[in-house]
Amino acid sequence: MVTISDLSKHVGQTVTVGGWVYNQRSSKSLVFTILRDGTGMCQCITSETDVNADVWEAANTLTQESSLYVTGVVQKDERSLSGYEIHISDMKIIQIAENYPITPKDHGIEFLQNNRHLWLRSKRQWAIMRVRNEIVFSIHRFFQERGFMQLDAPIFTGNAAEGTTTLFETKYFDQPAYLTQSGQLYAEAMALAHGRVYTFGPTFRAEKSKTRRHLTEFWMVEPEMAFFDLDMDMQLAEEMLCYIVESVLKNKMEEMEILGRDISKLEAIKGPFPRISYTDAIELLKSDKTRDMLKDMQLSRAEELKALQTEEKEITAEFNNAKKGRKFQIENRKKEISVRISEIEEDLRNIPVWKESVENLKWGDDLGGSDETLLTMQFDKPIMVHRYPREAKAFYMKKDPENADLVLCVDVLAPEGYGEIIGGSQREDDIEEMLTQIKKHELDEKAFEWYLDLRKYGSVPHSGFGLGIERTVSWICGLHHVRETIPFARTLGRLYP
Repeated sequence: MVTISDLSKHVGQTVTVGGWVYNQRSSKSLVFTILRDGTGMCQCITSETDVNADVWEAANTLTQESSLYVTGVVQKDERSLSGYEIHISDMKIIQIAENYPITPKDHGIEFLQNNRHLWLRSKRQWAIMRVRNEIVFSIHRFFQERGFMQLDAPIFTGNAAEGTTTLFETKYFDQPAYLTQSGQLYAEAMALAHGRVYTFGPTFRAEKSKTRRHLTEFWMVEPEMAFFDLDMDMQLAEEMLCYIVESVLKNKMEEMEILGRDISKLEAIKGPFPRISYTDAIELLKSDKTRDMLKDMQLSRAEELKALQTEEKEITAEFNNAKKGRKFQIENRKKEISVRISEIEEDLRNIPVWKESVENLKWGDDLGGSDETLLTMQFDKPIMVHRYPREAKAFYMKKDPENADLVLCVDVLAPEGYGEIIGGSQREDDIEEMLTQIKKHELDEKAFEWYLDLRKYGSVPHSGFGLGIERTVSWICGLHHVRETIPFARTLGRLYP
């Protein structure tokens, strides 16, 4: 048995492929079956004149997602989905599927989320998961090629990495425990043993947010490096992002095409990335440039919305008298228009919110999602915003020696409005300063005794960062919501399936 992805190696040969029916259409003497097997899709053709009566009857009983083995000759055909097709000589049905709940018609997001176990089989979701796999694999390659060790941090912790307000608390035998917010603190200990390490695992945040960027369970890669300062930290993050994008463009172009991703925007992701201070970011957000951008956006979105609504009326009127092929084109175009109209309407709702956010923003505030969106709309590459006010950031970040009101940290914001995908910093290596910050943040010093030991025995400058996998997948795939970036999303109120 061979896979669809390997059909190119078997042109002219008779092969057997196991798969599921993705779609099917028939004429008087031919059945055209789109088969998927997890590695790809291909068209399989059953001709009444080439098969016996049993095979012909079987081909005509197939339903969407029925499982089967097909045997036939592989032929090259550029018009086919995979560039190859199978001319069937035999077929063995494993199961005739019941009426499949997910059809080519539009379904609401709640319906699709409730049927996520089946939605994963769709072409778009298949492509997203394959890009996710490429991103994860490229991250491992990047660090392993540079001499990093992957080590694992615990999921149950007795202390908070970034405050206690967004922790999931649970009972750990006879004491309280928390689901980890980050593997960073443990990675610091491992870096002081091995020099350069990275952790890769699930993290949990209990913030009650319903935005398109938030999940309650998500995956993070967190490198930690001894003898690294903030500049070295930022350089490594930049190189990693360039490496990831290059890997996706090299190996997942078919998936990008399925997703309709504008490749030119990813091809622009080359170093160096813009590096701007937090103070400069505040000034840019409150500048005439940002106000003018919002004004122009509101006008252009309104014009685009009017044009799309006109086009939708015109093609709807055309539909009834159109031929079959044109009807198919109209239906697809109406879906595209519907998606784009939803995006435009969301932008038009958001623009007043963004304006208000900028007007109320003052130095010392942490940048919110709206602020990050407006910043990234003004650059075609990820931007690195560094040196935030100490009061807005976590206790473990090192004080800027040139300005005690700032810390040596960086947030990397993805372009096209996707916002923060990396947060990192140089870690405080002075024990007295660390004790001061633990007290200031009202944290339990006893819970951090082991962490403080790292500052007692051979403390060195060290830095690290965390990359959110789902936000990165969302940006690279051009997705509107992170819930599509993970096989089974966990969001506020979503624990099924």
